[in-house]
Amino acid sequence: MKATTRTVNGIEIINLQGKITIGAGDSQLREVITNALNSGKNNVLLDMSGVTTIDSSGIGELVGSYTTVTNRGGKLKLLHLPAKLNELLHVTQLITVFEVYENEPEALASF
Repeated sequence: MKATTRTVNGIEIINLQGKITIGAGDSQLREVITNALNSGKNNVLLDMSGVTTIDSSGIGELVGSYTTVTNRGGKLKLLHLPAKLNELLHVTQLITVFEVYENEPEALASF
């Protein structure tokens, strides 16, 4: 997995590319979220458009990241969910936990 970050109006936008799977992918996600929080950016928008694969470990890390950000007084939201991930979040009912957006300006305005 690769992650690139940029900041817009104090919101950390993290663009994820590749696989969020057990091993490197899930730990990289945890690391990039932790880095954002440690640099004072409590509002995080995960752009999932480049995610090709996610497994149960990756889903677990998404939930863990959501909890970590929320406990630090911030918000974690998702942008551009691939169809498979959207379906998976619906099946697991996690879609009710995450705020999901299809366009960036709308997502940014929601913070």
